[in-house]
Amino acid sequence: MSFAVIQTGGKQYKVEVGDVLKIEKLSQEAKPNEPALVNEVGTKIVFDQVLLMDSEGATTVGAPYIPGAKVSASVVGDGRHKKVMVVKYRAKSRYYKKNGHRQPFTEVKIESIG
Repeated sequence: MSFAVIQTGGKQYKVEVGDVLKIEKLSQEAKPNEPALVNEVGTKIVFDQVLLMDSEGATTVGAPYIPGAKVSASVVGDGRHKKVMVVKYRAKSRYYKKNGHRQPFTEVKIESIG
C-alpha cells in the first residue's frame, strides 16, 4: 500500500489512493489557460508539494519537497465545517461578545500518487 504526505493550505495530510479529504478551500479563480473553475465538481487537481512518498517499502523524503512527485485528485464538492463559537468576556464591566465562524473547505478524492 503506497501513501504520500502532501502540503496544501498550510497543513500536511497523509493520503492514499481512494481517500476523501476535506482541505482548506481552494481559490475559485482559474489559472491562466485553464477552462474550468478550480472547485467545480469533477475538476482535476495536482498537488506538487509532496513531502514524503512510500511505495511498497521504498520511502523517499523530500528536502522540503520531492522534485517531480505529484498527487492527483478530483474535486468532490465544497462546504463549510460546523460552527465554532468564539466568546470575548471581561469581568466586572458587562462586556460580552459572541461570534460564530464556519471555515469553508473543498472536498477532494485522491486518484493517483506518483
